[in-house]
Amino acid sequence: APEVVIEATTTEDIAAIVKVCYENSLPVIPRGAGTGLTGAAVAVDGGVMIDMSKMNKILGYDLENFVVRVEPGVLLNDLAEDAQKQGLLYPPDPGEKFATLGGNVSTNAGGMRAVKYGCTRDYVRAMTVVLPTGEIVKLGATVSKTSTGYSLLNLMIGSEGTLCIATKLRMRVIPQPKVSYTLLVPYPSLEQCVGTVPKFINSDLNPTAIEYMPKSLLDDAAQYLNKIMPHRTADSYLILMFDGSSVEDVERRCDDAAQICLDNGAEDVFLCNTDERKEAVWTVRGAALEALKASTTDMDECDIVVPRNRIADFSRFADTKMEETGIRISIQGHAGDGNMHIQLMRDDMDKKLFEERCPKLMEELYAQAKTMGGQVSGEHGIGHARVGALETFMGPQMIALYQAIKNAFDEKHILNPGKVIR
Repeated sequence: APEVVIEATTTEDIAAIVKVCYENSLPVIPRGAGTGLTGAAVAVDGGVMIDMSKMNKILGYDLENFVVRVEPGVLLNDLAEDAQKQGLLYPPDPGEKFATLGGNVSTNAGGMRAVKYGCTRDYVRAMTVVLPTGEIVKLGATVSKTSTGYSLLNLMIGSEGTLCIATKLRMRVIPQPKVSYTLLVPYPSLEQCVGTVPKFINSDLNPTAIEYMPKSLLDDAAQYLNKIMPHRTADSYLILMFDGSSVEDVERRCDDAAQICLDNGAEDVFLCNTDERKEAVWTVRGAALEALKASTTDMDECDIVVPRNRIADFSRFADTKMEETGIRISIQGHAGDGNMHIQLMRDDMDKKLFEERCPKLMEELYAQAKTMGGQVSGEHGIGHARVGALETFMGPQMIALYQAIKNAFDEKHILNPGKVIR
């Protein structure tokens, strides 16, 4: 636990707090909604925690430049709904809708629409930040492109509160698509399911989202929500979303996508073109993590990312490890970008045995990802839970570069210590 918790409401408040902490070498931990999955907002060394959840105002829209100004405590769901009222879309769509935008920026959160629209990084135009010394600086600008010096803005995005504390954000928005349809596609095997994905990527269909779920997880989520899903007998499922400006365009792309699926072994294709049907499918997909939590006694998780054409290979490797260790493994995620959400479930295994086997299993999963050209995390970040994995994965030369960056900004290592880099 931290020694002190301060509810900040202004940039100047945060600057004053950080300045005192810097002068006295006190740890400072910025915290938003606390929804992160790697412990980036936990006071592992005590210190002063700055609760930013009350900095939650949407400050206004610049409709000529398609930019919205927000405080970092604004919830993703609140911005999404407010933008929709303006006829706009904020495209990043992480699964946790009640995370803060500041938290999304700090981990470069991705989500289901990343395959078409990109990650949070692609929507940060500018931000006001407080440095570890307490100085206030502004990074970026309301422009569409820049080649002006080092990109410190991009360095801060994804730094998980270890280099600065963001206090104001300028985020890009786009016109709201007028039409959105979803396809639910059952397959007899995982290989056929994810093997279809490159066909979409290499076409002109431009899908908004490409998700996949194994049958076991679809069953868990549907049961958890008490919903009935069609065709619950297939081995694996693709969930595709298409959006656009006209019904004719979206229907044409859905028809073409359905044919690609059937040509590549799909058992059927279900079109969801009403709000009720779309909500049913995406609610089940969004409930996956909660359903898994409800199905087991204890759980650890990670979000490894591999090239999209290696998803099936990695999943089969995980299956062999499940048999060897006796730990149930569930894998689902973003087939369009190779980002897999991997859960290790204890179920009825002895707690001590689970705690002994789990770290070793994680090491093997990370090692396999590395041989496939993957990365430790696609969107959840490193926090303090994955620091050891990052060090092993990246090696001493890269870790030394990370440490040099940290030292350049925060020589006393007061800002979110123990996260990302030791």
